[in-house]
Amino acid sequence: MNVNSRRVGFTLIELLVVIAIIAVLVGLLVPAVQKVREAANRMSCSNNLKQLGLAIHSHNDTFGRFPPGFADLQNQISNPTNFGPGWGWASHLLPFIEQDNAFKSIRFDKPIADPLNAQVRASIIKTFLCPSDNHTQAFQTDGNGVMVGPSNYVGMFGSREMPDDPGRGEGVFFRNSRIRLADLVDGSSNTLLVGERNSRLCKSTWTGFVLGAVTFPAGEPDEAEQPYALILGHTGINDPNDPPHTPNGSDLHAEDFASNHTSGVNFLQGDGSVRMIKNTIRPAAWVALGTRAGGEVVQDD
Repeated sequence: MNVNSRRVGFTLIELLVVIAIIAVLVGLLVPAVQKVREAANRMSCSNNLKQLGLAIHSHNDTFGRFPPGFADLQNQISNPTNFGPGWGWASHLLPFIEQDNAFKSIRFDKPIADPLNAQVRASIIKTFLCPSDNHTQAFQTDGNGVMVGPSNYVGMFGSREMPDDPGRGEGVFFRNSRIRLADLVDGSSNTLLVGERNSRLCKSTWTGFVLGAVTFPAGEPDEAEQPYALILGHTGINDPNDPPHTPNGSDLHAEDFASNHTSGVNFLQGDGSVRMIKNTIRPAAWVALGTRAGGEVVQDD
């Protein structure tokens, strides 16, 4: 045996140094990967909204107007009572986002909760889902237990509380609304059509106003909101003593806007473009963007 031979290998100290180096490299790599992934998700979310913008404009070209915020048999503008069937703006866009089969399966003359609509109302439609949100399954509405498909995008009602006057939204989507592109008097680039709402704030649906349902903001089991919040949001003051609830703000209500993106919330504008509204937007500018003909001059990034 050669007495000069030695065993080649790592000492314990060397092994620990290597492990420490690998841990540091992984610690540096993971945030970078997460940042790249979020950038991709934000771009995909923006593309979803652009598709919805094309669909809304195609609806306007075909029918001479945008789809209704939600369809209802109530024909009095100021009456707070709703009768259904309740199918909302997103359901009317299905033929324009290559979802013809789903559209043809809907019995629009029947309420969303009707058994004849049980299968289609629980459909998962990718265009309505932000990839930064992990809520991708049908969910059961509170109050009446109806299974509906999820959505991360809700229409802009305006700047008022929705239950106060559901047929008089200052935005583009409200009960039986028939808003045209020409009605965006403030300018199509100064009017928000659709924005994000993550499931951490409140679960939303593409189907519409589900009669008998209620919805709760996360962590607020005593703050039940009416079914408007399932499909619509607003920029206004939720309480006379509170300032407007800007995107991703604190103490948000179910009808507000929020995303899982770090710096703001993606919104579709009337001209079909998509912009990210920053969390730091001035409240006055935020309220102005929610109205179609408020006469405000928006001077904000």
